Amino acid sequence: MTDLAIAANGLCKSYGDKTVLDGIDLAVPEGTIFSLLGPNGAGKTTAVKILSTLIRADAGDLRVGGHDLATDAQAVRAAIGVTGQFSAVDNLITGEENMLLMADLHHLSRREGRQVTAELLERFDLTEAAKKPASTYSGGMKRRLDIAMTLVGSPRIIFLDEPTTGLDPRSRHTMWQIIRDLVTGDGVTVFLTTQYLDEADELAHRIAVLNDGRIAAEGTAEELKRIVPGGHVRLRFTDPAAYQSATSALREASRDDESLALQIPSDGSQRELRSILDWLDSAGVEADELTVHTPDLDDVFFALTGSTQSTEALR
Repeated sequence: MTDLAIAANGLCKSYGDKTVLDGIDLAVPEGTIFSLLGPNGAGKTTAVKILSTLIRADAGDLRVGGHDLATDAQAVRAAIGVTGQFSAVDNLITGEENMLLMADLHHLSRREGRQVTAELLERFDLTEAAKKPASTYSGGMKRRLDIAMTLVGSPRIIFLDEPTTGLDPRSRHTMWQIIRDLVTGDGVTVFLTTQYLDEADELAHRIAVLNDGRIAAEGTAEELKRIVPGGHVRLRFTDPAAYQSATSALREASRDDESLALQIPSDGSQRELRSILDWLDSAGVEADELTVHTPDLDDVFFALTGSTQSTEALR
C-alpha cells in the first residue's frame, strides 16, 4: 500500500443508534484527485473529519500518508492540509496576516514565513489584496486564500470539503484549475467532496458514491456512467422516405413519427457508432442528424441513491 495516499478498510462510525459509515473501503493513489459523492447526510464530511484526525473512527484499518491513523495521528497531521466547507479565513485581519498566522502555527521562522507567504499570495493572484482586510474579499478570493493557507505547511495530501460551494461559475472554474495544478504541478493528492456532480466529472480520477453509510459504486467517471442504462443514438431525418426505410430495418429503435427520428439503444462506443454508420451506408439511407446520448453523473447518482433532489442542492 506504499503507493496509496489514503487507505481505509472497514471504516465505521456511529452516533448512538445512527450508523453514519458502515464499513467502507477507500483506496486513493498518490498524486490523484479522488471525489466522494453522496446525498445530504450520507457521511461525506464525517469521512473527511475521521481521515483528517478531527474525530475518531469506531473501527477500521486507516492509513493516511503511510501513517496509521490510530497510532500516529501527529504524523498524519504533518502530512495533510484541510479546507472545510466554511472558510477558515479571519475576516478581521488582512490576507497577508492570515498567511503569516498560518506560518507561525507551522513553526516557520519569521524569514521563511514571509517568503512562503509572498510566494503563495503571488501564486494565487492575491498580492494586490494582501494588505486589505479579508472582509473585503470576494467569495472566490477567500477560497483562494483558504487554499493558500492550507499550502503553507507543504502538505502532500489535501482534503477539500465542498471547496466551491457558493462560488459563481467563473470562480468555480478558477478553483478547478487551482486543484488541477496542485496535482499535476505539485504532485499533491486531493480528496474532494462536492455537491456539484459536474465538478467530480471534470476533476476526479476516481469517484466513489456514498449512500446509507456504504459505498454504492466506485470507479472512473466513465466507468460509473456505463453502469446506468439509457444510452442511445438518435437519428433524425428530413426525408420521410428515408425515415420509413430506416424504421423498417431498425425494428429495435424507438420511433418519433412527428419529428422523423429514431432512437437506438447504444452505449455510445466507437464500435456501435461504426456499425450504425455502416448500416446507413449499405442501405443507402442518409440521416440528417446523428446525436449520441450517454448517461451522465446525475443519472448515476439518482440511480444509485434513489435521490430526486436537485444536484444544485446536494451536500
